[in-house]
Amino acid sequence: MKYLMARYAICHLTNMKKVKIYIPSKTAMQSGKGKQKKWILEFYTKDPITNPLMGWDSTKDTLNEVKIEFDTKDQAVKYAEKNNLKYDLIEPNKRKFVIKSYADNFTN
Repeated sequence: MKYLMARYAICHLTNMKKVKIYIPSKTAMQSGKGKQKKWILEFYTKDPITNPLMGWDSTKDTLNEVKIEFDTKDQAVKYAEKNNLKYDLIEPNKRKFVIKSYADNFTN
């Protein structure tokens, strides 16, 4: 159902829309890489407005709520091309892994 709603929104409202395709980075509260396996296709927000009373950011463009998950980067790119969406592909950064020893804390 979620896919059908997203498909309907994309088919009828995508006049020259631009999307970004990325893997979400892990938050500071996570130690594992479990949520870094899916690629996300997300629409850019069009004309954000700041609410003068509360200071919240809002928009009249409802496609900013649509986030579609894909197992691979190629699936996400094919989907964007099939639906005539311009896309920015954001590659994940490689992690720098430094091997440390507990004994290194006591050496000068």
